[in-house]
Amino acid sequence: MYSYDDYDYALVRERVEQFRDQVARRLNGELTEEEFLPLRLQNGLYMQKHAYMLRVAIPYGVLSGNQLRTLAHIARTYDKGYGHFTTRQNIQFNWIQLEQTPGILDCLAAAQMHAIQTSGNCVRNVTTEAFAGVAADEIIDPRPFAELLRQWSTINPEFLFLPRKFKIAISSAEQDRAAIKVHDIGLHVYRATNGEMLLRVYVGGGLGRTPIIGLAIKEDLPWRHLLSYVEAILRVYNRHGRRDNKYKARIKILVKALGIAAFAEEVQREWQAINAGPAEITDQEYQRIAAAFVAPAYEFLPAQNFDYNTQLFKHAEFSRWVARSVIAHKVTGYAAVIISTKPGISAPPGDVTAEQMEVIALLAEQFGFGEVRVAHEQNLVLPDVRKADLFALWQALDLIGMATPNAGLLTDIIACPGGDYCSLANAKSIPIAQAIQQRFEDLDYLHDAGDVSLNISGCMNACGHHHIGNIGILGVDKNGSEFYQVTLGGAQGNDSRLGKVIGPAFSAAEMPDVIEKIITTYKDYREVDEPFIDVVQRIGIDPFKENLYQNSASPQQQPMEVLP
Repeated sequence: MYSYDDYDYALVRERVEQFRDQVARRLNGELTEEEFLPLRLQNGLYMQKHAYMLRVAIPYGVLSGNQLRTLAHIARTYDKGYGHFTTRQNIQFNWIQLEQTPGILDCLAAAQMHAIQTSGNCVRNVTTEAFAGVAADEIIDPRPFAELLRQWSTINPEFLFLPRKFKIAISSAEQDRAAIKVHDIGLHVYRATNGEMLLRVYVGGGLGRTPIIGLAIKEDLPWRHLLSYVEAILRVYNRHGRRDNKYKARIKILVKALGIAAFAEEVQREWQAINAGPAEITDQEYQRIAAAFVAPAYEFLPAQNFDYNTQLFKHAEFSRWVARSVIAHKVTGYAAVIISTKPGISAPPGDVTAEQMEVIALLAEQFGFGEVRVAHEQNLVLPDVRKADLFALWQALDLIGMATPNAGLLTDIIACPGGDYCSLANAKSIPIAQAIQQRFEDLDYLHDAGDVSLNISGCMNACGHHHIGNIGILGVDKNGSEFYQVTLGGAQGNDSRLGKVIGPAFSAAEMPDVIEKIITTYKDYREVDEPFIDVVQRIGIDPFKENLYQNSASPQQQPMEVLP
């Protein structure tokens, strides 16, 4: 993984001292809250319902064991003993006192972390897939490209005051696991027939109030022009993006207004002026960055391991966990492991305690090469585990309640913090997620239903990515009461799609029954092992709608405005 150089150290340390002075001036009254607001946001500090929330950047979701221990220390010392991993591969602490923040940033800096650009109208944390560098279907390791973008965008003065926040995701596998088509810029790295690294660039994707799937703006872009082409897009956006209306300020609105062809033409003109300049990446610079991501010292292992196969045969629960949580690795004898943060009602999706973080850090060192990943589905990943160690790892994870075999299943819910914490939320997310998890705690039922993604957002900002869940739930406010709108048919990945609203919203109490009826309808119509999303695509949403709304005289099912 990448390690700070002298420039990184100096930049982060200077930023900590600068913010320490700003906090001191706010506390003694020299700065008003209005004056302090942009300063704290530049350092990832929000004011939420109950306290300040600090969002810590985890570039492309990669952590060392030592960094995870640092996050555990912050959770235990400054929060209520846990942290919340987000869909942007970051972590948030929800109970921070303002006077504590310089000390927290000091801790982060000592562990090569920070909270810079986790808020504000700038380029946010660059994300990629959690299995980067190890996935069996990977074409090229995307992490060096993500790191190049991180270094280029960090405190880049030209792009610190964009019309709105800006999100970039990058993927380079046969299957897109970074949801690149729902980002402001999505990048797919692949190889030409002659072996050259090329980029396919998507632009104008995003969720939120106006969900849009991104469109391809550039094919076959030579990798050397990664930075110059992204810079050209940002310059056009910075020039024309609306600053008069924050709800129409994202690049997706600009692309939609101009049309992708006109937008692409302007980007092309901008790019021609800079593509041969200093922003062109040299072989030397790429190798400098890529050297931080060389493969660890893998052992030469056989494809088959007798003890592992025996444990699979003897222990049905272990076998079930392997089927859902173990991912094929590019190196023979190794596997990547998903650690579920969704055990059911005992913890909200994405929440991990300080004790669990410390154990996971230890397991990463004991069974891997000391690295932990954060998935945008809010789970954690150990990327390099010998198959021979999987049984021992499963037992260790079970002791800390993190061996739930539900990755990709209905209870592997993506959920934002919602109305319990977020000041923007219209409705709660966590109680809805936990009520659904409680209803579907029968693992036999879950595994029979197979792959189903269920995403929940507490407001139209869509931090829970409800638009691209096979089942999406959006919390809405109606005359002071919380209701939940359901969408069906959303998907992420190569065939990203937006879900369709199924009809009037439901009360919180109805949601477990609603989901059960949806799953029952799916089972009634599926053919053999047909996945949920394929059934929805084949039969449409009408059969689900009929089953949900028949005899719907319930006073809770009040017709509501259908949101776009």
